[in-house]
Amino acid sequence: MSYKLGLTGSIGMGKSTTAAMFRDAGLPVWDADAAVHRLYAVGGAAVAPLAKLYPMAIVDGLVDRSVLKRLIDQDRSVLTSLEQIVHPLVAADRAAFVDEQTADIIVFDIPLLFETGADAWLDGVAVVSAPQSVQTERVMSRGTMTAEQLETIRSRQMPDAEKRARADFVIDTLTMDGARATVQQVIEQIRKGLADA
Repeated sequence: MSYKLGLTGSIGMGKSTTAAMFRDAGLPVWDADAAVHRLYAVGGAAVAPLAKLYPMAIVDGLVDRSVLKRLIDQDRSVLTSLEQIVHPLVAADRAAFVDEQTADIIVFDIPLLFETGADAWLDGVAVVSAPQSVQTERVMSRGTMTAEQLETIRSRQMPDAEKRARADFVIDTLTMDGARATVQQVIEQIRKGLADA
């Protein structure tokens, strides 16, 4: 039985980079965002059911996320309908991934981990964190959103302090070396726990 470690963190905290560090350490990582991308791609399992409800969101045989975002902005009930279709498909994708694994630790990269209650089925949660000023600097340097859009995203995500308080492990991503060292410590701590069990 593998140890299921959730990995989460607010926007700009370094979650993707940290997920790569777990991969580099030889652990399999399931990525929730990548799963949604697969479901929305041409031939993806979410395309046909979404085409029935929101045909305007299907462009060239795939789900256009920008159209979905517009629909959700116009009517919040769209999000509920969307989740009823997508969440079971994401869960099935995750279950298939788990079935293929033989590693002692499996990492689950889930942006809205606490917000969706995923911590209920995980054995532990690691939260990536950095000071808010660093978070803002990282996000703004991407050039993909305004300060106002960042604030909107922050308002929808659980505050960093609360995530840290609920986490089993906190990975500070202020420096790459520091984050990498903490990732190794987390792996060692979990393996020690497994050995002692």
